[in-house]
Amino acid sequence: MQSSVPEFVDLSSEPDESFELYGKNSRRPGSYAANCLLARRLAERGVRFIQLFHVGWDQHRMLPEQLRIQCEDTDQASAALVLDLKRRGLLDDTLIVWSGEFGRSPVIQGDMEKPDYGRDHHPRCFSAWMTGGGVKRGVTYGETDEFGFNIAKDPVHVHDLHATLLRLLGFDHTKLTYLDQGRRFRLTDVSGDVMPGLMA
Repeated sequence: MQSSVPEFVDLSSEPDESFELYGKNSRRPGSYAANCLLARRLAERGVRFIQLFHVGWDQHRMLPEQLRIQCEDTDQASAALVLDLKRRGLLDDTLIVWSGEFGRSPVIQGDMEKPDYGRDHHPRCFSAWMTGGGVKRGVTYGETDEFGFNIAKDPVHVHDLHATLLRLLGFDHTKLTYLDQGRRFRLTDVSGDVMPGLMA
């Protein structure tokens, strides 16, 4: 691995078309766009788990400005990764999960009359998107109430999501257990159901 990694991360062999697809920041090492391009390179070389981070989604302040910047960072590059994997025949075998760990409140935090307002953490409900690797495509699953505050239909608990992700990866979450203080725990704690509505 040590001898092959330098070749993986060297983007000098990528054609200009790749950089145009992933966006203007894809030539900047360490940017989210460059990391999406790097993720494609790792996937096509058989790397089994790749995790990308984009920091800064915690807009308690300056939401209008910051959200625009972060969407510019992520939207084109994320779409490019999906498209690039698909046209290379890798999407059906690659599960992509794009999510945070909680949502944002449907009400503002701060004074809306000032440009520095934001939104607080909201653990009750939030969105994620998935594609590839056995996921049912073109489906919206679950709904919030009209305010985006509570779940109104088809809730997916985090244990259910984990059980479903494990199934998509070929594992039965009920059989993956570990012993802790005399009790057997699943990777999905002691609950979690596979969500058929998310699977192709």
